[in-house]
Amino acid sequence: MKILIIGAGGVGTSMATVIKRMGKEIDWAEKVVLADYNFDRAKEVADKICGGGIFVAEKVNARDSANIEEIIKKHEIDMTMNAVEPEFNECIFDTCLKTGSMYMDAAMTLSTPDPDKPFEKANIKLGDYQFDRHEDWKKAGNMALLGMGVEPGMADVFARFADKHLFDEIDEVNVRDGDNYDGEDVGYFGFSVWTTIEECLNPPVVWEKGKGFFCTENFSEPEMFNFPGGIGDVEVINVEHEEVLLVPRVIDCNRVTFKYGVPKETRDMLLYLKDLGLSEKTKKIKVGDSEITPRDFLVKVIPSPVEATMRMEGKGCAGTWVTGTKDGMKRSVYLYQVADNQDCIKKYTTNAVVAQTAVGPVIALELIAKGIWKMEGVYGPESFDPDPFVERLAKYEFPAGIREMDSEYSDHLNEKAFQEAVK
Repeated sequence: MKILIIGAGGVGTSMATVIKRMGKEIDWAEKVVLADYNFDRAKEVADKICGGGIFVAEKVNARDSANIEEIIKKHEIDMTMNAVEPEFNECIFDTCLKTGSMYMDAAMTLSTPDPDKPFEKANIKLGDYQFDRHEDWKKAGNMALLGMGVEPGMADVFARFADKHLFDEIDEVNVRDGDNYDGEDVGYFGFSVWTTIEECLNPPVVWEKGKGFFCTENFSEPEMFNFPGGIGDVEVINVEHEEVLLVPRVIDCNRVTFKYGVPKETRDMLLYLKDLGLSEKTKKIKVGDSEITPRDFLVKVIPSPVEATMRMEGKGCAGTWVTGTKDGMKRSVYLYQVADNQDCIKKYTTNAVVAQTAVGPVIALELIAKGIWKMEGVYGPESFDPDPFVERLAKYEFPAGIREMDSEYSDHLNEKAFQEAVK
């Protein structure tokens, strides 16, 4: 497979280093083209970090369809991985359909809140633009895989795994993300500044059977969730995220939510930016001889999260908490993956957040290259067989875990284990 990765930032770099670390195991990757608007950065990743070979650098303007098409044709690209901010998604997505390249991203096309009741009614949802073009992709005999990172991505695969193996009926699918990161002067952002502002300040979406998609207030329904890996209790809150829009399309359940641990001081800071108009992403302001949106201005002036997070100690956990019934008993299970920040920096030169995000698409690339995951149209990760993905997590140095939560079924398992031990 010939792969184009658009974006040589954290996720693009991590994907390249994950592929590089696997060595001969990646016999399915014939060429990996790393393309970025900053050609020097793309070349650094391809040549210095990855050592050349199958890795090639290109300069790309992700807003220019003709430029993207030129690169796809030049390198006879089979799969294009969109590893830039989702504001570029429509251009890259449409260009892939036009050229015949398969498409994959880690974050779907952006939402637009309801103009009158933004914290009640869902309007244009994450990924609507892409899913509306499912029949076009199907007719073209091509595939687009949306939301294939860690959350969304790995978390969706965990939901499908639970549906396939662990439950007879599912009640709720609740994605929960938390960490115990600590370090001097690490700032408010551990990931993309632009994306953090987008997902935290948009109205969070919840899905319920019989009610459909609806929105709540920013940072609503706080709860304490105990995370494995020594992380412990973390307060998590509702945030807009793709899993809520993806999971109900495939998995029969009653409710889907996404919550993660945003520190109180970060929440206050984000709401303050919103009140000041500094989170605005469309209206431009004049700065000297140039025009720029307030959010893009913040991206320029806020210290790089990548540099700040290099000093962080601690672990991050991404996972899916599923409740339902098994053998007539109530069951509650948390499937997860824990990554150590300093360990990821040593292995992949990037922090745990982006390293976790990167491993999912690389595994998906292997499964698609080998024809294990194959469908025509536009899909999310939960549409595919989860077993080969979960099996490969350990091989790619990101092993999954499972925690049986307190329930009727866990009591049953404990009693059964005790009876076996007594025999």
